[in-house]
Amino acid sequence: MKKESEIGENSEEKGFFGFGITSSEQENKLLRETIEKLENELERIRTPPLLIAELVEIIGQKAIVKLDNGNQFYVSLISNIEKLVPGDFVLLEQKNLTVVGKINKRKEFNVEKFVIIEKPGERWSDVGGLKEQIREIKEVVELPLKKPNLFKEVGIQPPKGILLHGPPGTGKTLLAKAVANSTNSTFIEIVSSELVQKFIGDGAKLVREIFELARERAPSIVFIDELDAIAAKRIEIGTSGEREVQRTFMQLLAEIDGFKHLDNVKIIGCTNRIDILDPAILRPGRLDRIIKIPLPDEKARLEIFKIHTKNMKLKNVSIKKLISKMKDFSGADIKAVCTEAGYFAIRNSRTFVTNNDFIKAIKKIKRTPEEDKSYLKMFG
Repeated sequence: MKKESEIGENSEEKGFFGFGITSSEQENKLLRETIEKLENELERIRTPPLLIAELVEIIGQKAIVKLDNGNQFYVSLISNIEKLVPGDFVLLEQKNLTVVGKINKRKEFNVEKFVIIEKPGERWSDVGGLKEQIREIKEVVELPLKKPNLFKEVGIQPPKGILLHGPPGTGKTLLAKAVANSTNSTFIEIVSSELVQKFIGDGAKLVREIFELARERAPSIVFIDELDAIAAKRIEIGTSGEREVQRTFMQLLAEIDGFKHLDNVKIIGCTNRIDILDPAILRPGRLDRIIKIPLPDEKARLEIFKIHTKNMKLKNVSIKKLISKMKDFSGADIKAVCTEAGYFAIRNSRTFVTNNDFIKAIKKIKRTPEEDKSYLKMFG
């Protein structure tokens, strides 16, 4: 048997796992690696941060860049920088603002947060009482997307868009979704108030990016709801906020009839205040066809009523008498009547709807002249 002293000497020679490294050498190696990592980390912390700017123009070995605050600078480029084009985002050294690199910066706006993008399920059969309006929409929006060659043969340019105007609840959004479905187009819905941003120029930039998105997803329909929020008549004197709204509006006009052709992108504007719209948006070449969506007449109310009751179980219902009681009701009001009638049936533990349920629903939805003018009592 070997002595303990011999065993100790042999183990120190072989080191850990027999690789000839002593415990002290192993510890020194770990310490050196740790110190090197700390020094690298310290050097990284000491390195001054770089500025991010947008490249506006390249002039030889110089460039014009723009910072987020709007200031522009004429700066130098380092020789080994990768290929740059105007619009790229670059890194600037803080002291001399020299361009030292390129960065793949994300767009300031995630456009999809400001719009609703969908493939609508609504069909023309879901629209009641608007045959003439449907015909006009098909001519302006559907036909150019389905048969573009027809316009080339005739020798005319198809219209770029339409404006739907009329009282609330008459089916303007429904018509826009139905034409998007019939043409298998991407439906991009914009709420105009979302286009008004806090900082100068942000609203115009958002408009540009929305139309870029529409071109990428063509064929597409850009539906601008409550257009009067940004397209009201311009005034000479106003607040800075109003001037920003006007800048956003002018960018919208530029996108509609600017240098970039819309191709398979169609625009549908929607408003119930056409009287306050700026004439610039209404002229031919922008929203070419202006279509009024009125309150439904008796025949139209009957069609709408049948659409919303097609899946309901009706018992002893006098449809003609009910329709006569819904004078001046919009399509949305008629839908609300059908829903409320269904609730009256549910409250009575029934699966069918009676004539009395509809009468109570009409009374609930219908506004009296006194209710319509109740706001006047606030000042009396």
